[in-house]
Amino acid sequence: MQLHPLLVPVADLLFPPRCPLCGEGLAAQSGLCAACWSELAIPGEPSCPTCQRPLGDGMAAGTVCAPCLADPPRHDGIAAGTLYNDASRKLILALKHGHRIALAPLLARLMLAQLPEEIGPGWAVVPVPLHRWRLWRRGFNQAALLAVELARARGAELLVDGLVRRKQTPTLGGLGKAARARALSGAIALNPRREAAIRGARIVLVDDVLTSGATTSACVSALKRGGAKQVRIACFARVLDEALDLV
Repeated sequence: MQLHPLLVPVADLLFPPRCPLCGEGLAAQSGLCAACWSELAIPGEPSCPTCQRPLGDGMAAGTVCAPCLADPPRHDGIAAGTLYNDASRKLILALKHGHRIALAPLLARLMLAQLPEEIGPGWAVVPVPLHRWRLWRRGFNQAALLAVELARARGAELLVDGLVRRKQTPTLGGLGKAARARALSGAIALNPRREAAIRGARIVLVDDVLTSGATTSACVSALKRGGAKQVRIACFARVLDEALDLV
């Protein structure tokens, strides 16, 4: 929720604007200081047209990366606001575990900068779901907070409950591909109440961090089985350590 312009000076007086990463004083409650902005790794061009993976200089436009050639994805594109590094990790931790939900608009703005302009009215925005017990413990779904901002900014339909997580899943870090698939088997499904809205729709699937892609792949599969025409993935940070030197 944004403050009325007349209340902004009062809020700034009571709560002086500071950078959420380093605490440096700011002119307004709107972002990071210049030094912390420079620490973020923003994906650029050239990149894979299928998954947005940054490519080396000299690669021809439209070159598909080796991972997409070896295992073509079911999704229809990825838009990552940043590559996962120390700065983006701190922002995610502050949002998710520090309960600093006021950071959601800032993270969403970085995601919006990478989303194709065609995404807008006529599209639907669906967050990666949390299991109800994890949602109860945390109090919010960080992917849903980001989805709200993206849908509002682009005039898209928000389907915050488009997907449901039927069972709790363990942390997937460190698990192999087969183990991740077993852990997620049957965990994510289409919400029966949203079947009509998903069928034939163009979807933006929203998550905070894209790591191995196992969870988003399960979500994409559920949406495609439900008849979704397209599913694009939007995340704030994407784990691509090998690409950090390319940005």
